[in-house]
Amino acid sequence: MFQLILKLIGVLMVLAGVILIYDARIITKRFFGFGDQNEGSSGLKILGFLLAIAGALIIYFSM
Repeated sequence: MFQLILKLIGVLMVLAGVILIYDARIITKRFFGFGDQNEGSSGLKILGFLLAIAGALIIYFSM
């Protein structure tokens, strides 16, 4: 049961990371009001990449 919960958490982290990578500019426009959107979107893309990697590692090591 614990492994199933860990895998589910890992899948959700990977999903959130991929969404952050692909929709970073849209999320930046919607939620943040500062002028330079390139810095905000690159920050969200880096966060999404790290989140996806962490989720994939959780899935990989919970086998």
